[in-house]
Amino acid sequence: MRHRSSMSRNVTALAAALALLAPLAAAPAAQSQSGQTAPRTAWGDPDLQGMWDFRTVTPLERPEEFAGKEFLTAEDAVALRENELASRNADQRGSSQASDLERGYNDFWWDYGSELTEDRRTSLIVDPPNGRMPPLTAAAAALASGPRRGSPKERIVLGVVPSGPEDIGLAERCLVGFNSGPPIVPSFYNNNVLILQGPGYVVLHTEMIHETRVIPLDGRPHLPASMRQWLGDSRGHWDGDMLVVETTNFTDKTSFTGLPYQRGGSTENMRLVERFRRAGRGGLVYEFTVTDPAAWTQPWTAVVPMKLTDSPIFEYACHEGNYAMFNMLAGSRSQERAEEEKKQ
Repeated sequence: MRHRSSMSRNVTALAAALALLAPLAAAPAAQSQSGQTAPRTAWGDPDLQGMWDFRTVTPLERPEEFAGKEFLTAEDAVALRENELASRNADQRGSSQASDLERGYNDFWWDYGSELTEDRRTSLIVDPPNGRMPPLTAAAAALASGPRRGSPKERIVLGVVPSGPEDIGLAERCLVGFNSGPPIVPSFYNNNVLILQGPGYVVLHTEMIHETRVIPLDGRPHLPASMRQWLGDSRGHWDGDMLVVETTNFTDKTSFTGLPYQRGGSTENMRLVERFRRAGRGGLVYEFTVTDPAAWTQPWTAVVPMKLTDSPIFEYACHEGNYAMFNMLAGSRSQERAEEEKKQ
């Protein structure tokens, strides 16, 4: 469940530490490339700080029924929004206790948002022009079509009983968040990112699970290729008023698919370029480009609009003390014993 805990205190302490690095007087605003007044930090960098909400009804990939349509008419947008909300508000109760728990009781978690992007785009993906992920390479397609033991839904379908933690997905084990990225993509809930800045650094802290990236801006090289990390190795620089972040050194243990259990997936060779820029007083445009020749036949780009919010961020206490992992594996052992008893 979500609640305030040590993570909230750690983020507050980090913000305080960064603030001590800055002069007390704020720098004047400057004109951005678009002609709008761009806020500046006390040390003169573009100010991206704040809590940013990236919920949206707009899907990552363009639905088949809107093939060839980059933008919706006002009427189509209203219809799509109403249909989406109606499907989410439908009775989700199942025919058994187990399905009722999974589909009905847990429905209160979901927080997808209720609005399309302001430009009524049919997908967050803007390149390729069809608004969809490019085709997978032959090797990646073969891998994606095989069983993925880490998916809880597929474990149920395949009847797989996990023998150890390695048979359980990373999000289920609370190691990485399914919408925290990188890259950051709207998903089921916890669609918030906190941006903090200090001279020479930008911090991205996502609400989902516990992901915090401290990104240096001093031009230092990436880590050696032999050093791999869950979130990759991020380096940033300013391009005018735009923050550009390049991330490499991903591990082969993670796979970005956009949304859990969706087709596709990246490899440890992924190169990610993210761009952040202010859009008016209360908006932030987040754009990312994924390049991974081992996974996709071409790079692809998505644009995710974010809105400034004064809502607090909460820790996603996925399973403190890892109690859930113990319980899941204990349940698996119990299931195995029950199956053995049936055979006797």
